[in-house]
Amino acid sequence: MAETKREIERKYEATGDTELPDLTGVPGAGSVTHEGVTDLDALYYDTPDLRLAADSLTLRRRTGGADEGWHLKFPVAVGIRDEIRAPLSETLPASLAGLLRSRVRHADVVPVVRLRSSRDVRHLRAADGTLLAEISHDTVHATRLPGGETATWTEIEVELADGLDDTGDRILDAVEEQLAQAGIHPSDAPSKLARALHETGPGPAGHRPPHDDAPKDGTAGAAVLAYVRTQVDAVVTLDPAVRRDLPDAVHKMRVACRRLRSAFKTYRKVLDRTVTDPVADELTWLAGELGTARDEEVLSERLAARLDDLPDTLLLGPARARLTSRTARRAEDARRTVLAALDSDRHLALLDTLDALLAAPPLREAATHEAPRVLARAVRKDFDRLATRVEHALGLPPGHDRDLALHEARKAAKRARYAADAAKPTLGKPAKRFSRRVKAVQSLLGDHQDSVVARAALKETAGQAHAAGETAFTWGLLYGREEAAAAAGERELPEVWARAAAPKLRAALGH
Repeated sequence: MAETKREIERKYEATGDTELPDLTGVPGAGSVTHEGVTDLDALYYDTPDLRLAADSLTLRRRTGGADEGWHLKFPVAVGIRDEIRAPLSETLPASLAGLLRSRVRHADVVPVVRLRSSRDVRHLRAADGTLLAEISHDTVHATRLPGGETATWTEIEVELADGLDDTGDRILDAVEEQLAQAGIHPSDAPSKLARALHETGPGPAGHRPPHDDAPKDGTAGAAVLAYVRTQVDAVVTLDPAVRRDLPDAVHKMRVACRRLRSAFKTYRKVLDRTVTDPVADELTWLAGELGTARDEEVLSERLAARLDDLPDTLLLGPARARLTSRTARRAEDARRTVLAALDSDRHLALLDTLDALLAAPPLREAATHEAPRVLARAVRKDFDRLATRVEHALGLPPGHDRDLALHEARKAAKRARYAADAAKPTLGKPAKRFSRRVKAVQSLLGDHQDSVVARAALKETAGQAHAAGETAFTWGLLYGREEAAAAAGERELPEVWARAAAPKLRAALGH
């Protein structure tokens, strides 16, 4: 079974003659213990075109040392990576293979570098013996595979001990200061693999080939494609995060799908819809599969918060137990749905299609025009669409039809906001202000729709409780509170909408 470890480390240049200074002067340190020398032998795997390295991912199979086995590392920030470990085996464990799928696709994963290291380890400990950091003096021999080009170097690696994230920077900074005084300076290489690739042959070029007729900087085509590329990268990057069940990963991936789909619709004067519409349909499918999990997460959090707001005297029957059971059951079903979608050939085909679209974008004539005019016009058009829907909804009496109309207005608000977000690099502050005002409308309408969904779930849960012989009083009470919350949102909407629809805000977009 795979386990995850947060790796926080810094690397430094060294030679075979480099001697470590006395690190007991580091604040909080009490001793430095010598742990001996270990020989490590690691095969690093990648696709032949080095797709993993291009995205700063590292996959290796290492023997020797206390943590021998398979290691997959994802970048988190500079000097910080999540290392996912699996037991030593001859073939790549399925638990790691799935996390590579969005990058690797149908390509083979093969050995690209062999690193043999002699690791001289010291432990920096506090006065009470608590481990603060591990300092390794490594002599590394790299061999490029296939081909046999070699490189040799020596480096010092300082890795923070587990559980010290809050004080980690202070400890690492203090160690670095001691090393600097001894003439030992940070390495330019972010990892051993990156250095080995650089010194033994061509490095990664990425797997998305550039197109020959790329639009010129400053044009609408360049601006829209930059935004599309950002969202495509997010979908690819978030795939393993969703598989790892990281916080908010499903939501972020779903939003990236929606932003792409909205961009194709908003900027249809720039990108040919005969090409992008089928892609948008597939994005709708993926967002829908992700939506099951996200919607259940939002609903469960909302219902739990509503229960928490009730005084104990109004919490009758096994309401919390019923909600916990409902949440666990539906969350499990939703996660199975998400993983099945990510493991499907349909998902891989969508990723390949998005890459192909970026490699040969279906640009229309407007793509050659100056970006400010084209993008501002598209944003204003989406805003006009939103205005029509909001005004229609406000003209309806409270009830089912207004709920539906407000939901349609919410979707239009998202599209208008996404359009403005895409235009921010081009239009600057006016687009940022516009996006912020529209987001306020979207948030209000979103809360209203969440209330509509919550009421349906409460009605269903009340029926189930009644059928089981439980009192449905609490569920009915929550239903009434959701009705009141929705009504309050509807009363607030005209004022929030008036701020977003201010003529000077729309005029600020210009062009």
